Amino acid sequence: MTAGRKINSFSQDWGTPQQYVDAVKQVFGGEIDLDPCSNESSIVGAKTEYQLPAHDGLYESWDFKRIYVNPPYGADRKRNSTIKDWIRKCAETHRKFKSEVLALIPVATNTSHWKNFIWGRATAICLLYDTRLRFLVNGMNGGKGAPMACAMVYWGMNYNTFFKVFIQFGAVVDIRSLIQKRIGHKHNKMMLPI
Repeated sequence: MTAGRKINSFSQDWGTPQQYVDAVKQVFGGEIDLDPCSNESSIVGAKTEYQLPAHDGLYESWDFKRIYVNPPYGADRKRNSTIKDWIRKCAETHRKFKSEVLALIPVATNTSHWKNFIWGRATAICLLYDTRLRFLVNGMNGGKGAPMACAMVYWGMNYNTFFKVFIQFGAVVDIRSLIQKRIGHKHNKMMLPI
């Protein structure tokens, strides 16, 4: 969807580049069951796609086995949501339905969504080597490069597959040892519920 550098009235959809769509499908065994952030020009090709305005993917059911999320990165004032809401839904969906979830998001490890829904909850992270990942703009190549580093975050049980597929795109970090740990509790009031 809008890997949303910012939300504006000229609404551009910032789509996932083909190489990452192919990699996500490979991790998932060939198919994506749900893309909750789809749009008319998406190349993801999930079995179920939620598109605005008919379906706001943040508020629809995510009870699917394999889910790929390229959430809006900015604040959506009209719907009163931010990337934090999408990342929370990724972590909660994995916990509740045992879904495999992959999300393409900015590397912002000091934010509350990383602290609360990635560290201690996700399985692994691929820190993408693309210096300025070029999202598709309205389904076409040639968009501006992302102004920040990006990562593919994985909530799931198939770490080895994730590693084998994503190591070609960047450093893959296994963070399973952090699951359900209290992280940074001496220096930060934010901590994971145990």
